[in-house]
Amino acid sequence: MKALITRKIGMTSTIAEDGTVSAVTLLSATPCVITAVKDTDTDGYQAIQVGFETAKKVNKAQLNHYKPSKILPKIIREFRTEAVELPEDLKVGSTLTAEVFSIGDVVDVIGTSKGKGFAGTIKRHNFHRQRKTHGGKGNTREPGSIGSMYPQKIFKGKKMAGRSGGSRVTIKNLAIAIVDSEKGFIAVRGAVPGPRHSIVLVRGVK
Repeated sequence: MKALITRKIGMTSTIAEDGTVSAVTLLSATPCVITAVKDTDTDGYQAIQVGFETAKKVNKAQLNHYKPSKILPKIIREFRTEAVELPEDLKVGSTLTAEVFSIGDVVDVIGTSKGKGFAGTIKRHNFHRQRKTHGGKGNTREPGSIGSMYPQKIFKGKKMAGRSGGSRVTIKNLAIAIVDSEKGFIAVRGAVPGPRHSIVLVRGVK
């Protein structure tokens, strides 16, 4: 099962033997522990529940849930396993480390993009501004007309001002560039959504 919960460290670059420079994103891959294994008979779907880092305090319901895995995780995520053949030794309490990945593996990376707050159409959708001269009236960054009177409503998905960023983003088919299990980090080629120290999920391509 190739899946990990990581934290984004930042970006750097690597130099290959032929002198090619590639941008990579470093991810902190401290060991994750399986806290639950869900199957179709009892839960209606197949997945593994993975815990990451250590919490200072949990409530009683969480304490009983985490007791079989013998950890108190700070962050919990699930990875679907319908299309994956799980190894026989995978059970509650098993540890997933950076060694589950190898250099060259193709993965999907899931993160939460940087939140930019309430933004106008120029910042949010890359609209052009209106002209500043010859009768521009100073309304250079306003969106302008949004359509005729009919049907007297705004269709869902209309590009207008609103909250920008802060949404779940999946970057597909990134390659693993570095795996260091001793120092507990991996690196993927390219950029990863989210600010530094944000939670990033890495899962192998099905």
